[in-house]
Amino acid sequence: MSVNELYTKFTRVWIPDQDEVWKAAEITRDYKEGEPVLYLQLEDGTTLEYQVGPKANPLPFLRNPDILVGENDLTALSYLHEPAVLHNLRVRFLESNHIYTYCGIVLVAINPYEQLQIYGEEVINAYSGQNMGDMDPHIFAVAEEAYKQMARDERNQSIIVSGESGAGKTVSAKYAMRFFATVGGSSNDANVEEKVLASNPIMEAIGNAKTTRNDNSSRFGKYIQIVFSKHYHIIGANMRTYLLEKSRVVFQAEEERNYHIFYQLCASASLPEFKEFSLNSAEEFHYTSLGENIFIEGVNDAEDLVKTREAFSLLGVKESNQSSIFKILASILHLGNVAIVAERDGESCRIARNDVHLQHFCRLLGVELQQMEHWLCHRKLATASETFMKTMSSKQALNARDALAKHIYARLFDWIVEHINKALQTSSKQHSFIGVLDIYGFETFEVNSFEQFCINYANEKLQQQFNSHVFKLEQEEYMKEQIPWTLIDFYDNQPCIDLIEARLGILDLLDEECKVSPDPDPDPDPDPSWISDQNLGLVTMETSSSSLALHQGFLLFQVEYQCEGFLEKNRDTVYEEQINILKASQFQLVANLFQDKDDASSSKSSKVNIRPLKTAPKVPNKEHRKTVGHQFHSSLHLLMQTLNATTPHYVRCIKPNDYKEAFSFDSRRAVQQLRACGVLETIRISAAGYPSR
Repeated sequence: MSVNELYTKFTRVWIPDQDEVWKAAEITRDYKEGEPVLYLQLEDGTTLEYQVGPKANPLPFLRNPDILVGENDLTALSYLHEPAVLHNLRVRFLESNHIYTYCGIVLVAINPYEQLQIYGEEVINAYSGQNMGDMDPHIFAVAEEAYKQMARDERNQSIIVSGESGAGKTVSAKYAMRFFATVGGSSNDANVEEKVLASNPIMEAIGNAKTTRNDNSSRFGKYIQIVFSKHYHIIGANMRTYLLEKSRVVFQAEEERNYHIFYQLCASASLPEFKEFSLNSAEEFHYTSLGENIFIEGVNDAEDLVKTREAFSLLGVKESNQSSIFKILASILHLGNVAIVAERDGESCRIARNDVHLQHFCRLLGVELQQMEHWLCHRKLATASETFMKTMSSKQALNARDALAKHIYARLFDWIVEHINKALQTSSKQHSFIGVLDIYGFETFEVNSFEQFCINYANEKLQQQFNSHVFKLEQEEYMKEQIPWTLIDFYDNQPCIDLIEARLGILDLLDEECKVSPDPDPDPDPDPSWISDQNLGLVTMETSSSSLALHQGFLLFQVEYQCEGFLEKNRDTVYEEQINILKASQFQLVANLFQDKDDASSSKSSKVNIRPLKTAPKVPNKEHRKTVGHQFHSSLHLLMQTLNATTPHYVRCIKPNDYKEAFSFDSRRAVQQLRACGVLETIRISAAGYPSR
């Protein structure tokens, strides 16, 4: 069909718009090929001479007929381009309150910021046993498809949930698990599916927090494998976690909160069994008041603690261990309030006499107060032949105190995950599993540090997996079957991944620098020298002199990262003297938290000798030498191996606005996310697979 036949009077088109991204218009005069102007009328009656031609704008996109608008699968549209996709999603969301839309093999899920009554058991039963295209789009339809394919193909499945922070990933993952717990109900142990669901409130309490973008943001990644018997009943589960945001324990930005569990404890401080914790309002503690907003609208922290405790009990965590968990959490709050006073010389510091918070910290953890008081203000410095004791400045001591708080929390987090996994493991023979991946979305802030670097690295790996499965494999299939097809030139992010993880990539350079100076002061001067090795063009360096004067940074595919703090966060240094005191705790759970694998067989005392030692320093074990970047790279590699050995199902969560407004749709924000996650390319590929349409 020629252009003359398509662009005639009364034909409707989409033209670019600064506010709405795309605006609807109607052609008011037949267009002849080669003419420089297209005569249009906007929906508000405004007339417009739209410039077209080889040097100006291309001809505008054609609109779909009204009968197709609101289709529940985007591949059914006549015209598959960005404005058509955006309009269809918007109409379904705003006019019909449909939050789910298919995009071929991908389910697009828009966060309604409202509790919808579409997840009850009767809805699960309605989707169970149905084919994916026979029912309205739903997370349950994706879950049913995974369950069905697991049984039909005898192959493990994965549901990969992705999207920005606040897009609804955690909720989608939770409902997928609820579906499996219902349809795969155990025939032997009636409790096993309840236990799988009970892990959710615990992990949200200890791993989620309020951010400016999301009141319940997961600050860690998780991959939960739901394990099935040969009869496809749930027999257990296993959870892997990734990169907990430890820095949140000691710092929160304005309007943000620490992890929910701290506020749950403070809101329940008056309970008789919590009296010994000496807690009060979260406003009274440094670590819970930095964001200057301790409440979340519509959330009752005290009620949520009841749910957290019920979940612990359901998973078989004894009352005594629950009490120990809460004691350790309370101790972290008290540690953040320990006052460290600078001495006049500026080189040393002390803790205020009879500091009540230090007393509570030591009492709750069952450790010696004088030892802890000393080693919060001093450290050991080892040379080849001897070990010296060194005073710390107040700033260094505060940094070391915060490092200790983060370390305690991370060890407790790992202990809880380990115990959840013990409660969910099965002695029965595993036949197959369905994994649900809920991992942090791509992040870019005004200041991006090591955490954002790791999170975005994980997203690049997931995007590559998506590209490989959806684009490469599908296109090969079309060519094999000789379906008429033009190869899509999609973005291959392998070069970006190589910059990060290949030999002499960023992770290697970071680790090399950490080996050169493995035991830095806790308050080193900003030292971006590790990045200078990349001047070979591996990474585009920040060149603005004003930016360089403020901080050294590097640009990696449009995101600027601030180098300051990278080395320290990669090393994750915490001082051995402080850890040795915790190892000697009179409480078994506390002592166990800090035991290294090599320490279990060692019977030597953990007491710390304050005098300078003349013996050669002990070589740290290999576990200690593993950097955060190295560990994250290894765990990500294992995750990718697991995902590649399963059949993947994709859920792309979209955040419709930045204000958490119920059923409000900001076209600019939606388009940003559609462009970033490859949905548009996926539509074209999926549509090519159905030539009859």
